[in-house]
Amino acid sequence: MGNSMAYAVLRTTDAAEAYAKGRRLCAFLEERGDEIQLCAELLTVADVRRMATALPEARFRKVPVRPAPAAGDGLWHELDLMAADDAILTAELPLTIMEDVRRWSAEERFVQALGLGYAAIDWCGRWPDEPETDSYGTWSCDGVQVVFNGDNPQWSGWAAHHTVFVHVGKMGDLPRARRLAARIGSEVLGEPLLGR
Repeated sequence: MGNSMAYAVLRTTDAAEAYAKGRRLCAFLEERGDEIQLCAELLTVADVRRMATALPEARFRKVPVRPAPAAGDGLWHELDLMAADDAILTAELPLTIMEDVRRWSAEERFVQALGLGYAAIDWCGRWPDEPETDSYGTWSCDGVQVVFNGDNPQWSGWAAHHTVFVHVGKMGDLPRARRLAARIGSEVLGEPLLGR
């Protein structure tokens, strides 16, 4: 969803509701990517252990990212997160994950493992062309995003609620965003934000 415009279409304190509404919106994408992205900030040892159980293949990264000695890339954790002592894990917090996984393969486990840190599920796709309203889908900018414990489509700030965004093109498309919001019994909430 590079350089998209994101419209908030739902805010709720119920993570399961946010996920269900986001998944419902995905049904309206004409094309969907085979992979989705899962991101989470893990603030406690319990968060890390739950997420490691939910996504056993995930790679965990320390925040702030420490540069690797030669590669200049972030340093991934090689600890056995399930076996590591609580004191060792506490010293490494917070950790983050950012994983691309097959669509519908891990989202429910991911939502059940969430803690209080910022997290997101990003489904990329393309909205259908609607020539009668001069609205055309864009593969690189369309999609659905559920942000948990936040209200910004970028890693920016914490909130006590979860937000569902529709990403609609590079320049935005308020009429389409309104139509999509109506399909889940909601409305557009506020101004568009720069998406991912």
